[in-house]
Amino acid sequence: MILVTGISGALGGLIFEGLRAVDGLDVVGGTRAGGTARRIDFEDPASLTEGLAGVDVLVFVSAGYAEDDVVLARHGAAVDAAARAGVKHVIYTSLAGSGDLMTIALPHRWTESRLAAAPFDVTVLRNGLYAEVPVGLAAAGAANAAETGVFAAALGEGRVSVVARQDLADVAVRVAAEVERDLAADGRSRHAGQVYELEGVTAIGGREIAEVLTEALGRQVAYHDVPLFDMRAALAGSGLEPYQVTHTISLFSNAKAGLLEAGSSDLEALLATEPRPVMEAVVEAAKAGYRSQSVTAVRGG
Repeated sequence: MILVTGISGALGGLIFEGLRAVDGLDVVGGTRAGGTARRIDFEDPASLTEGLAGVDVLVFVSAGYAEDDVVLARHGAAVDAAARAGVKHVIYTSLAGSGDLMTIALPHRWTESRLAAAPFDVTVLRNGLYAEVPVGLAAAGAANAAETGVFAAALGEGRVSVVARQDLADVAVRVAAEVERDLAADGRSRHAGQVYELEGVTAIGGREIAEVLTEALGRQVAYHDVPLFDMRAALAGSGLEPYQVTHTISLFSNAKAGLLEAGSSDLEALLATEPRPVMEAVVEAAKAGYRSQSVTAVRGG
């Protein structure tokens, strides 16, 4: 039996639905809410003990955005529960190597270490940054770019390698299905002990987003780099939690340093098709962002 955690989330939900579409697999979902899925609450050890009963393969989707000590406690509880339940193989969705110096990397690398010391086999899927990063920037900057001809972001001259979330889900589905079948046939999977770097094959920076906005808006848009000091000040009044501000500044800082552009990736080798194009999504986001802001302005919102 395969259990996927976090199926109410975007990535977990895609993985769960993908596995359910594969013939011959016994797949269940886990979520904090329970209901028709198994109740898997990383902050309630009792739910983990019961929820992981009979599970051979655990697809452990990272337990979300929170302060580091909260994430470490959640992940540690999940690892301990999987060991107690006799899970044979854990597939963990981690962070790509290009993000090693980002603040969000700490709980991922800590979790990888805990998993490596556990009594079951492990496969680590080091996921690249989602394409939603440049998509969000394009959408947010579209209206201002249309008005001023400038797209402003704290990216420096760096570029960020991004990947479609669905591609990451497809890889997880393939690996989990093969692990389950390998266990049934041979007792151990070809994926045991593997760490796959699933970096995006497309890198996008401020100048690329400005070019997308130029195409989407039908006017020339120039890129303007924003100092981190100014970006931090803007985020401080945005309503984000303090840790979210920290992680956001860390992303921009790493991008400015040129550290978020991948050199290599296992993504293409593990996908059945070519990676999904991400630039199209950025163009559509820019157009949608501009339309949305225009409608708001007309309505006086």
